[in-house]
Amino acid sequence: MKKLLLLTAIILLAMPGFSQDDKDKEKLSILNVGKEKLADQKMWGGQYRSALVIFNEILKDHPANGSILHSAGYCHYNLGEKEKAQELLEKAKTSSKPNPETYLLLGQIYERDGKTDEALAEFNTFKAKASSSQLKESTVDINISHCNNAKALMAKPVDVKVENLGQNVNSKFDDKGPAITVDGKKLFFNSRRPQGTEDPVDVEGDGKFFESIYFTTWDTTKKMWAEVDEVAGQVNQQGAHSACVGIAPDGKQIFIYKNDLKDPSARGGDIYVSKVMNNKWKTPTPFGKPISTTYWEGGACISPDGKTLYFVSESPKFGKIKGYGGADIWMVKRISKTEWGKPENLGPEVNSAYQEVGIFLAPDGKTLFFCSNNPNSMGDYDIFRTINEGGKWSKPENLGYPINGIRRDGPLVLSANPQYAYFSSDRLGGFGENDIYRVDLRIIRCWKRNSPKRQIM
Repeated sequence: MKKLLLLTAIILLAMPGFSQDDKDKEKLSILNVGKEKLADQKMWGGQYRSALVIFNEILKDHPANGSILHSAGYCHYNLGEKEKAQELLEKAKTSSKPNPETYLLLGQIYERDGKTDEALAEFNTFKAKASSSQLKESTVDINISHCNNAKALMAKPVDVKVENLGQNVNSKFDDKGPAITVDGKKLFFNSRRPQGTEDPVDVEGDGKFFESIYFTTWDTTKKMWAEVDEVAGQVNQQGAHSACVGIAPDGKQIFIYKNDLKDPSARGGDIYVSKVMNNKWKTPTPFGKPISTTYWEGGACISPDGKTLYFVSESPKFGKIKGYGGADIWMVKRISKTEWGKPENLGPEVNSAYQEVGIFLAPDGKTLFFCSNNPNSMGDYDIFRTINEGGKWSKPENLGYPINGIRRDGPLVLSANPQYAYFSSDRLGGFGENDIYRVDLRIIRCWKRNSPKRQIM
């Protein structure tokens, strides 16, 4: 009998989930506990590369520790290294005490890969295992909503053709945020490609090259966009991010998002304006109050008559007017050449508790396109449109699939007499991260609303 009990104990200890040795391996040594705290500080500060160095050191001693595997996977996820993140998170799931947020993050990876059913399974597992505080702080419900929207919209695609602008414009780096002149002949966009081997990288952030503004010109002979070039003048800056977020209808002013922590006037992210002179862009100047605040402002466009400016801000309020959460779209009327009136919120029909960004006002002066990750999106950010009729903005309409996809789409822009609309997307099949795409503009102007396939009229 004693021999039988001994044999049973040996078998139990040898089985997965019962090995005391395996459980002990998950417990960190005192030295590695200190390392984990330092790595966590770096991770939550956005220094993912630095954090990974430390997490990888700990994993050499504790390769089965679910917490460290999760944190390392989280860092890889935020660095855009999804395959490595998935590998580590799948290992974290097999640990004795997996972090419930491992399932949430895996679901988000599956969602971005278009594996909607697998994503929904992970999200539901997270909901079953997470604590009440984890559930409250998570995005799981909106993730589930995005997956369901994706399935519904992809089942009824819009009958349009979406095309990548090709290697003349796009690169293996991040290319996004198009802005087009009203005549449709110049297309500006932002890229994180290097100009030379000595270009600095964002060592405090994701370790990639800083964002700069580029442009391409339409070749009327070849009927294609020419090879791109960096804009001339004073808009791009070494060691800091600069991004074009809009262009005035006359093409003589560009609105720039500038984030330079070394510049006190930038306050970590404001909107600037630069004017062109002799084909060179002058040093950007901030809009100043009331548009610029101590909060993030990251988008702007102006009406065709130059009298109304629309902008995006995370400020919770302007004066007594409160926002609706996240980043909202605001408008302000021009008082004089250098002064603007009091900002007005576009209201709850347009703004939500989520993020409304990437704005563009069509040449008709009443159709506003914007991006949002609200519950009506089909994954990350989608492109929506709203129309101002009699001073009231219509309920925003999702532009549908395949303009929108399961990943981040937008912003979208168009010229006065266009054949195409242009937008950026990080969808699969591109040359790099985000790419610039074009779509037949008729979808913007009209479609049969009750058609099962939403055919173009």
